[in-house]
Amino acid sequence: MALLNFRREAETPTNGTLTAFLDGFSIEVMPRTAEKIEDFRALLPAGTRVYVAHIEGTPIEEMVATAKRLRDEGFEPMPHFPARIIRDALQLRDWVARYKGEAGVKQALLLGGGVKTPVGDLDNAMQLVETGAFAGFERLHFAGHPEGNRDIDTDGTDKIVMQALALKQKFADTTDADTAIVTQFAFEAGPIIQWVDRLAAEGIRMPVHIGIAGPAKLQTLLKFAISCGVGPSLKVLQKRAKDVTKLLTPFEPTDLLMDLARHKAKHPDFGIEAVHFFPLGGIKTNATWIADKTKG
Repeated sequence: MALLNFRREAETPTNGTLTAFLDGFSIEVMPRTAEKIEDFRALLPAGTRVYVAHIEGTPIEEMVATAKRLRDEGFEPMPHFPARIIRDALQLRDWVARYKGEAGVKQALLLGGGVKTPVGDLDNAMQLVETGAFAGFERLHFAGHPEGNRDIDTDGTDKIVMQALALKQKFADTTDADTAIVTQFAFEAGPIIQWVDRLAAEGIRMPVHIGIAGPAKLQTLLKFAISCGVGPSLKVLQKRAKDVTKLLTPFEPTDLLMDLARHKAKHPDFGIEAVHFFPLGGIKTNATWIADKTKG
């Protein structure tokens, strides 16, 4: 598969294929980035699912306040619950009660989290589920890694990650909540397509919400990609970095999304259900880009 061509003009990204693929997209914020946005209603469609990322050290009060603000402005907040920064089931239930009581939260992303050493008893997403704290939630999402996760599978395989997804699928089969897998971002369509097809082949039927890095400076993307453990598709950025004429041109995920959108159009049963944006170049930049690419 050809690497991304960032200036391919022959295909307009505003066609119906891409618009349909982006329908129902979600986006991620943190309290400190949300503070910079005067009014989310000026940027995002009403009802957009907005993940509230919980970075270690962020007070729960700030997390809940951000979720409440999003709810008040007409959006669907989905806070992160990283197991390894939560002390125990008691603290987890306290956080859930605050989110539900103050921000009407009914959706959550459950994940282990990027911290290597747990602060307490909890270590992974299934342990969060087993506490029963999320009973009655309408939607629960789990993390996925199309290019593997070296923090979990230190041998470079994806054996442990796939075993964990199989357990989550068993839970998905028994819960009344809608479930999905939301992924780390990557930069090449081929490996993403292969991974999604592999999930289906192994009986993992939860729909995939594919993680996409929004428009950003190349240096910014490289920094986040390396720190987040993006795998072989990082070569797309590295190749671009060698072209000095493109160093100052922001990366845009247009062609990656077009490749995925075309595949979905040809294969309606393909497992990607929605797109989830990581606004690494800024929320306004990402939201403006989406609006531009999906306008009629």
